Amino acid sequence: MKNRIAEPAIEYLTRPDGQRTGVVLRWEDYQTLRAYIPTDPDMLLNMSEPELQALAEGMLSWPHQQRLSELLERNRSGIVNPTEEAELDHLLEHVDHMNLLKARAQYTLKKLAETQESYG
Repeated sequence: MKNRIAEPAIEYLTRPDGQRTGVVLRWEDYQTLRAYIPTDPDMLLNMSEPELQALAEGMLSWPHQQRLSELLERNRSGIVNPTEEAELDHLLEHVDHMNLLKARAQYTLKKLAETQESYG
């Protein structure tokens, strides 16, 4: 059975000029609404679904990927110089950050889909 908000569930707080400034809910209705709002810190909640999808499928740009491959090959061959080693470390750190964001985007999409199935 799906959680539903009873009617009428909302009372408005208004200023003397009639502008609504707040809302009062029954506790049960508030709890139901809270269930719709994920509080998981790993979720990327300020992005649209298409943005999340693009991020989840994102890749390192071609020039960066090509340079990373060159530096990795030079490193394997033992001919990387200190400047290149620092560049390689920077690119690998960038890839790690990208992979973390991609994972969080995929996780967010999964959790949003689960929420829609539960409450949709």
